[in-house]
Amino acid sequence: MSATGWTLLWRYSAFAAIATLANLGAQRLVLRLGDGPLLFALAVVAGTGLGLVVKYALDKRWIFADTETGMRAHSRKFGLYTVMGLVTTAIFWGTETAFWLAFETHEAREIGAVLGLAVGYVVKYRLDKRFVFTGRVAEGV
Repeated sequence: MSATGWTLLWRYSAFAAIATLANLGAQRLVLRLGDGPLLFALAVVAGTGLGLVVKYALDKRWIFADTETGMRAHSRKFGLYTVMGLVTTAIFWGTETAFWLAFETHEAREIGAVLGLAVGYVVKYRLDKRFVFTGRVAEGV
């Protein structure tokens, strides 16, 4: 792998970790309100939403070197980015929920979330590169 490839891998991994922490932080805030299926669902949705926005902003600039500006460009790309995220969100939610149902602890839920997000982000990079940010990948930005 070239130096540029390693830089890209490091950045993407770091941004995935930042988005994961934002996601789990939002979930923890919601879950402070209590337990139960409704709060669990609300926590997952809130965390996913925040993680999506954070990851889009970082990927757009630092991974895909996308310089388009304006509401029209952002709306179209964020829409496509979100659609690509539906597939990866299913991986994430499925893994997180499976760990919750299997072990019924927040620690296990978070382990499931991290595993699901890690797999999901690998898939998401490939989808985003092919369908959302169709220009070039960042090179030493």
